[in-house]
Amino acid sequence: MTRFFTFLFIVSIAFTGFSQEEQEETKSNIQTYTPSKLLKKGQWDIKWFNNLYTETKSRNNGVKTDKNRETYFTSSFDIFTGVSENSTFNIGLLFDIRSNVVGGRSALDVFSFDGESGTARSGFTSVAPVIKFNPIKNVGNFTVQSAFHIPLLGEESDAQGVFLDQTAYTFQNRFFYDYTLPSGDWQLFTELNTEYNFGDDSSFANNTFVLSPGVFMSYFPSGKSTVLGFVQHFQRVGDFEQDFTALGFGGKYQITDVLNLELLYSKFVRGNDTGLGNSFNIGLRALF
Repeated sequence: MTRFFTFLFIVSIAFTGFSQEEQEETKSNIQTYTPSKLLKKGQWDIKWFNNLYTETKSRNNGVKTDKNRETYFTSSFDIFTGVSENSTFNIGLLFDIRSNVVGGRSALDVFSFDGESGTARSGFTSVAPVIKFNPIKNVGNFTVQSAFHIPLLGEESDAQGVFLDQTAYTFQNRFFYDYTLPSGDWQLFTELNTEYNFGDDSSFANNTFVLSPGVFMSYFPSGKSTVLGFVQHFQRVGDFEQDFTALGFGGKYQITDVLNLELLYSKFVRGNDTGLGNSFNIGLRALF
């Protein structure tokens, strides 16, 4: 598994050798190609995003308690390409690799992928075909991303109770909108994520709906960098109910014309029937 990640990193760096033909934008990719922006025909957008969430507290039935550390690592790959002449329709593929450790193990143990009985699990967990489109012709900075997530697991938790990922199918729709202030130095980005989970009665997520809005405010100190702050909320209703709110900050840097780096941190400040931990994120994005 370590060799696999090393290979992917080398491939990502190799993208820096490409030049973006017929570049029309004077702004950097981090300013121009927000999640609200669709690709031109023949363009590719490949993102490798890594999320490490670790918790030592939880809140269940209204009671906040301490617990042995649990850590959940997700490595997500998003691959998109433009297929329409007027940049209104993209297609893509999403897939996740997860590694979870429990029982008080160190947060960094998720990178060992050791599968130690009773404390760790890892593997490919889901794949999703996806489309992205602009539903309103006159509002080019509003897009919708629809995906169908197919679980690749036989069971959510093993015989020792170590959870890896849900086994319910997910139909997901994400709505993106951004607005750049007249000065050009500030940009507001909003997202509304909706999910319907179904298809496996044994899954904790089965027959649940998710509504998750997020607001991000970015400031561009230069054309190649941005700093940002954000707030996100997650609400699950149905057979299992859960909610939490996270606050965070981070930044992005345009390494080359093709490759950019993203760093984010968030803290789960409240919630019900959920852990209350911290999330550390790093992503590489290649656009060519």
